[in-house]
Amino acid sequence: MEGAPQKLESADIVQIMSYLPHRYPFLLVDRIIEIDRDNSCIGIKNVTFNEPQFQGHFPTRPLFPGVLLIEGMAQTAGAICVASKLAESKAPKQVFFMTIDKCKFRKPVEPGDVVEFHMRKLNNRRNMWWYRGEAKVNGLLVAEAEVSAMLVLE
Repeated sequence: MEGAPQKLESADIVQIMSYLPHRYPFLLVDRIIEIDRDNSCIGIKNVTFNEPQFQGHFPTRPLFPGVLLIEGMAQTAGAICVASKLAESKAPKQVFFMTIDKCKFRKPVEPGDVVEFHMRKLNNRRNMWWYRGEAKVNGLLVAEAEVSAMLVLE
């Protein structure tokens, strides 16, 4: 189909940084794989002990904060929204995280874990996208939520 965005199969950190304004220490996605336009994808976060949040969360038992898992989901979804607009030659000025619904934390995430953010589009209307996300470590569900993003196009 002519004019339709092409399927992007993966995005490395350099591509992700071109889609999102976030930078260290707040860029929470290292790679995005299995991208099917803005329909679905899997974002990867390698959790390492040298990240600044582990100095205080918690010093005797380092746990990756749940709120950062949700932010990683939102960044993963936001990146593929931006990529889909760029494929249409409509470069957005900014992407904003808008809502969190049906959020649940299932298991703790620790340094050394590789988190996969499985994102699936629920809906898209004009410059808004809604996604269902599941964060998994070794195939086990550690968190889930529905998030939405808005692109500023003008």
